[in-house]
Amino acid sequence: MLSREELERYARHIVLRDVGGPGQAALKNARVLVIGAGGLGAPVLFYLAAAGVGTLGIVDDDLVSLSNLQRQVVHTTADIGDAKVDSAAAAVARLNPHVVVERHAMRIAPDNAIALVSQYDLVIDGCDNFATRYLVSDACYFTRKPLVTGALGTFDAAITTLRAHERGADGEQNPTYRCLFPEPPPPGSIPACSEAGVLGALPGIAGSMMALEAIREIVGFGQGLVGRLLMIDTRSMRFETLSYGWDRNNPLSGEAPTIKDLSVHEGR
Repeated sequence: MLSREELERYARHIVLRDVGGPGQAALKNARVLVIGAGGLGAPVLFYLAAAGVGTLGIVDDDLVSLSNLQRQVVHTTADIGDAKVDSAAAAVARLNPHVVVERHAMRIAPDNAIALVSQYDLVIDGCDNFATRYLVSDACYFTRKPLVTGALGTFDAAITTLRAHERGADGEQNPTYRCLFPEPPPPGSIPACSEAGVLGALPGIAGSMMALEAIREIVGFGQGLVGRLLMIDTRSMRFETLSYGWDRNNPLSGEAPTIKDLSVHEGR
């Protein structure tokens, strides 16, 4: 049930034919877990909070540093040295006091991923490394949770949605992250953000689109990014979409799966 204040706050959603009162109620009842309160997580948190997602879980074990502020807009200069989950939670509270924030000041790992993911309806992964992306996507598969995942380059980004535990309208199994990227790149082949840099506004574009995709998933309208990889090139301001499908040889949901739990990630 939306209060009178909430009806006014979300009025521009409620008059949308594809959202309306039922869609806004779905947003209020939703529980979304955001992995990372950094460049991608910052706009995700802002826009999901503004949209009225009822509960936001934030997973991050890092502290705010001065070099974060060029792109991680959920934090401010006054927050330097604070835990990112605390800084992000405070920013969400200032924006929308109706949103409940659950802080997880930890790194997601094989021994806690299932328990964390299981508490939420949808997961958004804005981490900065391939090991965590594979871990989170596998955990979402085992817990049957939809996942919106994104990755940043220096001037480019990519976003997709995974419902690997389901079948599409054609009856075909939906693809996993491992269908899209069977193997992670060799260690050291892709420089970290601290080495290569990243255009500050790029995470804002990609993170906002991840929030939009999450809202679309919760409310249920339009064509999402299941089986499609959205690629953003800010050098040429070009957006392209690559279709991909289920790989019968993938080790997670293929015809002869070899990954039965998250133990494959231990020690990585």
